[in-house]
Amino acid sequence: MGLIKIPRLKIGDIETKIPIVQGGMGVGISLSGLASAVANAGGIGVIAAAGIGMLEPDFNTNFREANQRALRKEIRKARKKTDGIIGVNIMVALSDYEELSLAAVEEGADLIFLGAGLPLKNPKISSLNRLKKIITKVVPIVSSARAARVIFRYWSRNYNDVPDAVVVEGPMAGGHLGFKKEQINDPNYTLEKILPEVILTIKPFEKQFNKSIPVIAAGGIYTGADIYKFIQMGAQGVQMATRFVTTYECDADIKFKEAYIKSKKEDIIIIDSPVGLPGRAINNKFLQDVSAGIKKPFTCPWQCLKNCDFRNSPYCIALALTNAKKGNLDDGFAFAGANAYRADKIVSVKELIDTLLQEYTEASSR
Repeated sequence: MGLIKIPRLKIGDIETKIPIVQGGMGVGISLSGLASAVANAGGIGVIAAAGIGMLEPDFNTNFREANQRALRKEIRKARKKTDGIIGVNIMVALSDYEELSLAAVEEGADLIFLGAGLPLKNPKISSLNRLKKIITKVVPIVSSARAARVIFRYWSRNYNDVPDAVVVEGPMAGGHLGFKKEQINDPNYTLEKILPEVILTIKPFEKQFNKSIPVIAAGGIYTGADIYKFIQMGAQGVQMATRFVTTYECDADIKFKEAYIKSKKEDIIIIDSPVGLPGRAINNKFLQDVSAGIKKPFTCPWQCLKNCDFRNSPYCIALALTNAKKGNLDDGFAFAGANAYRADKIVSVKELIDTLLQEYTEASSR
């Protein structure tokens, strides 16, 4: 009954059964396990490329190749588990961003979601000489209408093309945020405020290129009622990440998931990341030590993020997030969205999606 009222998300020739994109969660939180489960449930499952090679034996000595190899493996693993829609999330700020984009396109990922920077270079261009046919759709993640305008104008002028969809991420998201600290709680920067502005910005490009460019809302979306609200505001789908952490299929260690379940509202804090951006995380002893000025010694075998000031950084964020993924939260911490404290149990992806659809249906019949 629920599915009848739920709109589908269409991105070019891709069509989902439900308008839900599972947000990419880096350093091993969303890999083939979670992504394939979401794809099987009718949404878009997303593998995060950041730090994906950490489980490869040569990661510390050969991180570029380890990352590409691991990404290819995870896309192939996901394909074996599902014939649904699989995307890859790649941070523009990664020093191996271009190689990872190429690997995702060559492996035939259905979409690539590009965040943490402005993807001015069209990742499909460098693949054209190597592949006859490219199926991958490109979806930038932006946190303002201005950013969307810059990307779309640049692409239209330089490639006579535009991205296939756009994700608008508000300041309630987890992980690295595309906002200044003072904007995070400013009513002028809420998702409700920026979503309509981005929709208006994209309209002329839809006319110019004669194609539909769906806008996907993200950041703090937690219930089916939230999904209904943003679709009523003009979004054609939503991206949710935090909500998928406390599922059996999420690729993180059980201790990582328990950090969400045990957290209270006041534990969700904004931190200064070594990469120069604010981030939202669950407070713990590791972060308290850092904020008290205690340095966590590390060696940087490579510079995984272009802007990381690793020489002056109190800790290595890639290492801290890798430790957390493996369940070692004494030597790391969990990134989380503003609503992470609302999680109270671990459920299957199917059960979670059934709940969201029921909530959506209830909200739409009010």
